[in-house]
Order: sequence, then structure tokens, then C-alpha cells
Amino acid sequence: MTPPAEIAIRLARAAFNRALADADATAIAPLLAPAALLVAGTDSAVISGSAAQLRAWRREFAAPDRTLYVRTPARVIVSSVEPIAFEHGHWQGRALGDGTVRAEGDYTAKWREAGGRWRIEAELYLTLG
Repeated sequence: MTPPAEIAIRLARAAFNRALADADATAIAPLLAPAALLVAGTDSAVISGSAAQLRAWRREFAAPDRTLYVRTPARVIVSSVEPIAFEHGHWQGRALGDGTVRAEGDYTAKWREAGGRWRIEAELYLTLG
């Protein structure tokens, strides 16, 4: 049986993917902890804080030749001692226009539950192709 926390995290990831597809930064906001940290895959750029991430997503959404990113979780590990979890999976960025794969790789995300909601605290991406 899949634990409720894992289901909640997988649903939150699906909501994040939907928000990316819809270019909806407002829907991304509640999925990020205020101090959320993202380390990009190719250049290891660090985006610190949810406000900075939302600005970056808005820039991405406004790009004329936008890339659509999808994260596909392979495994979610929920801590039995703290309200935290790791999500491991594969990510892919495709050109919105023709679907050409621009980049892909693996990722890890750290989640924390607070107030009944799971939020991303950190994401680390590795570009493999």
C-alpha cells in the first residue's frame, strides 16, 4: 500500500507539471517553500527562494521559443522520523513548438510537510542528455 504522504507528494508533482504546461506561476507558488532552492542541471545556476523561482518561471513562460519541462518521479522516500521526503526521478525539457527534446536527466527533490501541505524545499538537477 502506498503511504498517504507519498501520494500527496506525487499529486503535488503532477500539479507542478500541470502548472508548467499551463504557464501558470500562480499555481506553482503554493508548491514551493519560501526558501526553496533550485540547482539547475546544466550550468549549476542556483535559484534561491520561491520569489526568485517564480520570476525565473515567468521569464521562461514568456520566451517565444519556450521549453516545456516535465518531472517524472520514479521513487518517493518518506522519512519515518520527520515530516520530510525525497523524490527521485527523471526530467525532460522539450520545445513547446515541435516537441524536440532539448535537455533531460535525473533530479532529486526534498519535500517538507507543514500545515497539512507538502512543499518543495530543494531541487537538484543533473543534465544527462
